[in-house]
Amino acid sequence: MSGRSIWLAVIGVVALLGGLPLLAAQTGQPASEAASHALNMKAPDLKWNRMFPELGERSSEISILRVDPKTQATQLMIRVPVNFHVPKHWHTANETHTVISGTFVIECEGKREVLGAGSFNYVPSKMTHEAWTTTKEGALLFITVDSAWDVNWVNGPPKPQDLMGGARP
Repeated sequence: MSGRSIWLAVIGVVALLGGLPLLAAQTGQPASEAASHALNMKAPDLKWNRMFPELGERSSEISILRVDPKTQATQLMIRVPVNFHVPKHWHTANETHTVISGTFVIECEGKREVLGAGSFNYVPSKMTHEAWTTTKEGALLFITVDSAWDVNWVNGPPKPQDLMGGARP
């Protein structure tokens, strides 16, 4: 399966699940490199796409770094702006977040944690969670999933007003 075919399959899964409109445009990244090759990407070369285009500059942005051609395991980065809310959702795969910069607030199982740069969390498959940035700073996240990345919104796709309002840690 070619890189473009895998990318189109991811778009289809997200669209069928009522996920984000974020995957509508191809990133141009070599997302499906063969497992036997090294992959190096410099920060200035990453291709970023708005996850919520209707928000303009207030949108989170995503960069798909790599998709494993066999397992669909995905590595990606998300830039989340200041004062942002990601409503309750879940993923089919197990998910990890590593905070590269900023402050990321996540709530799982009724417990809210404030994570700063260098922090890590793990969210098991299908566990409902939601997240925020603070009113003072956004966050840059490195995310991994162990199969195809998808987003399943608990209350349906969010409206622009659902995405506004960060956490006060």
